[in-house]
Amino acid sequence: MPLIHLETAISAPVERVFDLARSIDAHTSSAESTSERAIAGRTSGMIELDETVTWEARHFGIKQRLTVRITEFERPTMFADEMTRGAFRSMRHCHRFSSDGDVTKMRDEFEFSAPFGILGRIAERLFLTRHMTGFLERRNQVLKRMAESNEWRHFITLGTEQDAGHQPLTLGELKP
Repeated sequence: MPLIHLETAISAPVERVFDLARSIDAHTSSAESTSERAIAGRTSGMIELDETVTWEARHFGIKQRLTVRITEFERPTMFADEMTRGAFRSMRHCHRFSSDGDVTKMRDEFEFSAPFGILGRIAERLFLTRHMTGFLERRNQVLKRMAESNEWRHFITLGTEQDAGHQPLTLGELKP
């Protein structure tokens, strides 16, 4: 069963990074390359413990659906989601966050297994692990950009972000 470990250093408060990572809307924006969108369960806002979201996206040119449930949640240090329905035989994504001064370390532990027995294990080794690693790396770079710029204000409302001096911005106010 492949296990992907990623670490991304982000110059932003841990609460901001944590909330961006659990924002359905930020996820949709960060996964534009696969046309990912939430179609059932929690479809916008911040996902919470025991909530589900069903994602629809294109991977390898095929439209797929994946339903996950938030199974662990400790704001602002970690949350985990596990597949309840989808193309994988199993999938668990643990998101961990720690603060080191002005830098937040966002760590991903993404464990999955492909269906179809030996053929699935071959697919994992030949292309699936590389594909999922690239997808997560691209998503993390978008979240980093959002957290380090004013974009985060579009996805996080006052009350969840600890930086109380800021109000959410409209899309027209966002700077590239």
